[in-house]
Amino acid sequence: MVSGGFVHSSQNDHTQQGLDWRASTTRSSGNLGGYGFASKSNGNANNNGSAGGAGLGKMNSFFGGKKSRELPVYKDKPYFQPRRTGPSRTASRVVYMVVACFMMVLLYVFWGGSGSPAAVGPVGETGENLWKWVQTFDAEDEGASSTKVNWEERREKVKDVFTISWDSYEKYGWGYDEYKPVSQKGRNMVQGGMGWIIVDALDTMILMNLTSRVQHARHWIHNSLRYDQDHDVNTFETTIRMLGGLLSAHYLSTTYPNLAPITDDDPGAPGEDLYIEKATDLADRLLGAFESPSGVPYASINLNTSRGIPSHADGGASSTAEATTVQLEFKYLAKLTGESEYWEAVEHVMEVVDNNQAEDGLVPIFIYADSGKFRGNNIRLGSRGDSYYEYLIKQYLQTSEGEPIYKEMWDETLTGISKHLITCTKNGKMVVLAERPDGLDRSLSAKMDHLVCFMPGTIALGATHGQLLAKARQSSSWSRRQDEEILLARELMKTCWATYLATATGLAPEITYFKTDSSPPMLSDVYPNSALLRPPESSKDSSYTPKELDLISAPLEDKNVWKSDIQIHSQDSHNSNDQRRSNLFCICTASQATNNTANGAGKCSNPSSSTLQSSKRLLRAIIKVTKAPNYMSSIMMAKAIHPTEL
Repeated sequence: MVSGGFVHSSQNDHTQQGLDWRASTTRSSGNLGGYGFASKSNGNANNNGSAGGAGLGKMNSFFGGKKSRELPVYKDKPYFQPRRTGPSRTASRVVYMVVACFMMVLLYVFWGGSGSPAAVGPVGETGENLWKWVQTFDAEDEGASSTKVNWEERREKVKDVFTISWDSYEKYGWGYDEYKPVSQKGRNMVQGGMGWIIVDALDTMILMNLTSRVQHARHWIHNSLRYDQDHDVNTFETTIRMLGGLLSAHYLSTTYPNLAPITDDDPGAPGEDLYIEKATDLADRLLGAFESPSGVPYASINLNTSRGIPSHADGGASSTAEATTVQLEFKYLAKLTGESEYWEAVEHVMEVVDNNQAEDGLVPIFIYADSGKFRGNNIRLGSRGDSYYEYLIKQYLQTSEGEPIYKEMWDETLTGISKHLITCTKNGKMVVLAERPDGLDRSLSAKMDHLVCFMPGTIALGATHGQLLAKARQSSSWSRRQDEEILLARELMKTCWATYLATATGLAPEITYFKTDSSPPMLSDVYPNSALLRPPESSKDSSYTPKELDLISAPLEDKNVWKSDIQIHSQDSHNSNDQRRSNLFCICTASQATNNTANGAGKCSNPSSSTLQSSKRLLRAIIKVTKAPNYMSSIMMAKAIHPTEL
């Protein structure tokens, strides 16, 4: 998680001119403003390089802050110098395991209501007692109408789920980048460890107010974490987990100092700038990955020499998603440090991708770092393609809507998705976000990676800009298109949830195939006048009245109707404990105070809604399959009952 709503001012006119990479094109009917370091459209960037303008704070509000609160800006220019170095050796090997805490964080925050953080105390449960507790969910649900749910107690139970898992890691695998919870063995990616688990879990522990555990993690980061290792790491994974983890910890610890408070006076507590110092050291090394002929980052980077290394597979091409899912982190660091190099490097990547002029905004899943051209025609929102789309709308919101180019790109891709990739299953009429492995003019594959389940929450975020749905609908910019976007998000979330309900464990497979008609119906076949198939401007035209886009899928309560539509191959039956489950939270939050139950997608007008019941089922499933002596989850088999050792 990297927070930030800001508009970054330009360092000089040359920088601004170089970053206005789409303003001269004719793809939009209006003038585009606000790329890179300045916003021509509103002129709200100030002269000293800090955040400013009327839009400042919108994303702060979304992340729970007050509108008037600015992001924590690093007090001065970094006192440490960049540590860029010269040529490198090759060898690329990156395997990771991350603590699967994200869903627990969301449940913890959501169930906690608006109360103040609870005092830190000893863990109140063992793994076995937690298992007994989740067995009471069914009885509780049956009596929900007459029994008041103690949400504060439930919030603390979720914290127990995390702390039991974390404490077993501290006891048996502390410092390891990868940990096997069944055998209680671990290993490091580099000598001494990268902090792959420790850094990635920092923001979770801060949100849960786990002061002693945060202090232990900070002590390890201060004394043991070194990035000058002569070792190759994946550019993308290191950015989103290590750099992103450090930046998130900085944001939370400075914006909410009462959460897991640690001061310089605490024994063993390093200085308050620890997270930024480590983040800048790492980012300086990662910048070498962008020194390709095109500026598209190489797949890997040697941390010691800062030299980028092409992929050893896929003809040396980089993953499109990986190359375009580092922007939030580097832009936020540029905001904190005032160093334009971070911003320019990642913004240029977006220019290169956009200059390929992908049809309807749908990009192939590989791109050559040497030429900046796409490799092949495989179009999908699963692995290698997913987060490119996710980061479009998030970059727009990160700069307080100061870069409208990203909103245009997002709208274009969502129209392309609706036109080329949305179909439905044969029996249950579940909405599927399919693939075109051989290009948009070739056949459709009704297949969804579990990764695709990021999309419902992202669509809802794009439609509401992080506001509650009822409030977002009051905006003068709200149109029929946004209504249909919300409906599409709910239907896709419903399909994702069905993949959980279809297995014995209650956990979704990593890949699901869906049964469709021999000629899969497209959205344009069923609803040819859908606003999703037209540019956003069309849905604002008073003369344009599209046919009502209704809910089309069958209720999930009767599995006999839809379960035969779901096909799980044996090699895909594992579940990687992925954070895409957070979409339940996103959809629930965006839909709060509405009464549209969607026959299983769930209303979210009160704590006993079906969406929250889904969250409880999910928590129970996770605890059930990870119930082990040391109680730390690993990759799990969706069809099995016990965790599978890595």
